[in-house]
Amino acid sequence: MVPFFVQFKCKLGQSYAVANALAEAEIASEIYSTAGDYDLLVKFYVDNDTDIGHFVNEKVQVIAGIQDTHTIITFKAFGTG
Repeated sequence: MVPFFVQFKCKLGQSYAVANALAEAEIASEIYSTAGDYDLLVKFYVDNDTDIGHFVNEKVQVIAGIQDTHTIITFKAFGTG
């Protein structure tokens, strides 16, 4: 599984609705409310052969109430031995 994060800017008054929609869709691993430039930080896991761009475009950005997203792709930078 490949982890990645998406930061969400929600339309005014829509943060809780977006968070609830993500939870109901059962596509997110963790959902956090944040302060600052973005309203939510969400962690996702996809299969190794899943295209993250298509996943975000087709399953995430279609949720009502989202104004903007910022995807953060992660990679393993440190090992344990």
